[in-house]
Amino acid sequence: MSRIIDKVDVICEHKADGKVIPMRFRIMNEDGSYEAYTIKGYREIMRKDCYTTPDGVTVCSKDSVFECRVLILDLYRTVRLYYNKDRCSWRIAI
Repeated sequence: MSRIIDKVDVICEHKADGKVIPMRFRIMNEDGSYEAYTIKGYREIMRKDCYTTPDGVTVCSKDSVFECRVLILDLYRTVRLYYNKDRCSWRIAI
């Protein structure tokens, strides 16, 4: 099971059609300092129903789920970013 972090700073692009594209994010590590990551590629998971992701996060139609490729310690990893449109908040599963 992945670790879920509820407070994530995300830089994203808001397109004219309302679509959101995540570009960078930063999280606080165990030492209390921030680590920033650039998203090298992503895909948005499009589902209209409520379901539970492999990370154990329940999402509905008001949530956007992005699988993002990031470079961490010279290795590409896939992380999931969750954007709640009602609360304008981001979460991440790493």
